[in-house]
Amino acid sequence: MNSATGFALPPDIRLMNAVSALLVAVLLATAAWAAMRWVVRLPVFNFRAIQVEGDVSRNSVASLRANALPRLHGSFLSMNLKEGRAAFEAVPWVRHAQLRRIWPMRLKVNLEEHRPTAYWEARTDGADSATEASAERALVNSFGEVFQANLGDVEDEDLPVLAGPADAAGAMLRMWRALTPAAESLSESIDRLDLSGRGSWRATLGSGAVIELGRGGEAEVVERFGRFAHSITQVTAQYRSPLLSADLRHADGYAVKLRGVTTQIPGKPANRKR
Repeated sequence: MNSATGFALPPDIRLMNAVSALLVAVLLATAAWAAMRWVVRLPVFNFRAIQVEGDVSRNSVASLRANALPRLHGSFLSMNLKEGRAAFEAVPWVRHAQLRRIWPMRLKVNLEEHRPTAYWEARTDGADSATEASAERALVNSFGEVFQANLGDVEDEDLPVLAGPADAAGAMLRMWRALTPAAESLSESIDRLDLSGRGSWRATLGSGAVIELGRGGEAEVVERFGRFAHSITQVTAQYRSPLLSADLRHADGYAVKLRGVTTQIPGKPANRKR
């Protein structure tokens, strides 16, 4: 009912009023959005300082300025923090970045750098042998993630080498860590660990001895290598000769090759010891 006349407005008039109100609301919202975009782009809202904290041992101010700043877009109000994080994570050696706005007009960046744990050689597509890996090396961090960086920046040149299928770096790092205690019990290190496309493991010790570990899950392979490490010192002591290679892929024991020792087993190649 119309309060002035006591009559209801016709339906077409009510519809016209509703459409008019909607159009006005849309225009006001559009104007507000345009005004907001204009305001956030004002120079007064530009960042006045970028504060970088965390792991910065491998990236200088000049390196961050050259690699990250050109990728940053927007002001204190308009910057997309997700895109800003990606800009810093594109910098060599940076694994993770956290960004926060700090009033007035500052950007706080906390960086986490990769910690190199091993060199990485990805096995070439179609290669069936663990020794057939690409010559181009990358690095594996402490989380088992492969990353690219200047290998000349690695201070520890004695990092082990992991070589295997492209998606196996994490599993190979876990296996290397699990095998290391048994190797250390022999006063050895595992300088290289290979994984073939068929799942066969091979370890190369610091002395140069090559150990064929065979297939299996982590627990199975570690147990197999542990039994070998427990008994091989008795063999090398008996023959007073260092180990050259060992094959643990036998159900009832293992075969070894010692320097200067030649043994012949029926049906087996020479220069091996069961």
